Amino acid sequence: MQKINNISIILSFIGLYVTSYFSGELEVLIGFFFIFSFGILHGSNDILLIESLLDKTVKHTFQKIIILYLLIVLVAIMVFYYLPSIALILFILFSAFHFGEQHWEHQNLAIKKNKSNLFYFIYGSFVLFLLFMLNRKEVLEVVASITKYNLNESTITYGFVTSSVALGISIIALIIKQKTIRTQIIKELFFLLIFAIIFKVSTLIWGFTIYFVFWHSIPSLFEQVSFIYGDYNKTNILKYCKNAFPYWLISLFGIGFVYYVFKDENIFYAVFFSFIAAVTFPHSIAINKMFKHKKTQPN
Repeated sequence: MQKINNISIILSFIGLYVTSYFSGELEVLIGFFFIFSFGILHGSNDILLIESLLDKTVKHTFQKIIILYLLIVLVAIMVFYYLPSIALILFILFSAFHFGEQHWEHQNLAIKKNKSNLFYFIYGSFVLFLLFMLNRKEVLEVVASITKYNLNESTITYGFVTSSVALGISIIALIIKQKTIRTQIIKELFFLLIFAIIFKVSTLIWGFTIYFVFWHSIPSLFEQVSFIYGDYNKTNILKYCKNAFPYWLISLFGIGFVYYVFKDENIFYAVFFSFIAAVTFPHSIAINKMFKHKKTQPN
């Protein structure tokens, strides 16, 4: 995982370099390209992941898994359409935990499961509100586009301050409980500094892209390939991409179709984030089950 982090750091600084040469509009276009490629790809193999997690002694048909997965996605899209405010809040909550879990699960935190889950959520919330805080104007526009509600900037500030205090208290508690983690905490604070710099100088979409692709999707691909195939190598990466390709294409056609249907309503960001949220719900559940399964396996 250390090698993956090193790659993420290098790619992040390249991404930071890009911001000094490209316009905001071009950053957005490049951001969408990476999100629709690596970002969507890392969640395209959920079906295979779910199959790997199921009890082999119980018969589960492929069709049942597909139908259940699609139903969850469809319900999420419908909730976003009819109850956008509630759906957006759920998306932020799910994403916060999912991002935090992916980032910290490989660390041996000497705390109980419920406390580690709370820490994952707090860490993910801080990263999201750091992004929101440093791109408040764009965030308010996106929220208004999705919910038709004009959010006050103080709400973002309050969320950022709350998550900052919670993270600070959690880190202090971790250091007291587990002194050996101090070195890792210093590294993580350095990573957060990198995020802050990138979020500050980038557009909302480009900042989200750098974190979502380089710090979340790539490490997640590493975890999934290792879990499904037993090892992370070129052969297994190609297997993963081959199996994920049909679902990746379906995802692209899906968002293209949804955008085509609602294109006259001028809600591109709403459609984009709604689609990301719809696939995030089942994906985050599948990844959580994967990590739980790994912990129950003998070393």
